[in-house]
Amino acid sequence: MDQFADKFADFLETQAQKVRSLTVDRLDRLIVVVSLGIIAAVLGFIAVTLLSIALFRIVATYVTSEGAYAIFGGLFIIAGAFVWTRRKPGQETNNG
Repeated sequence: MDQFADKFADFLETQAQKVRSLTVDRLDRLIVVVSLGIIAAVLGFIAVTLLSIALFRIVATYVTSEGAYAIFGGLFIIAGAFVWTRRKPGQETNNG
């Protein structure tokens, strides 16, 4: 009878490890990847924001502030026109 209890305990432990490896361990890896991805995205957003501010200030030192706004506005207009020409014909939306 003592042998049966040991075998049954080992069986339960083996089944619990299988269930854990299929559920908890996978979720643990997923949570780590998602949280590191969120941290990387936030740091990337902060880096792009600070770099764009620095670039604007560098341009503003060589030309006036209004000139920097004009340069960046012109760049955004050119980028928008380029993206507009690359759209597919069926992408127009009617929101009203």
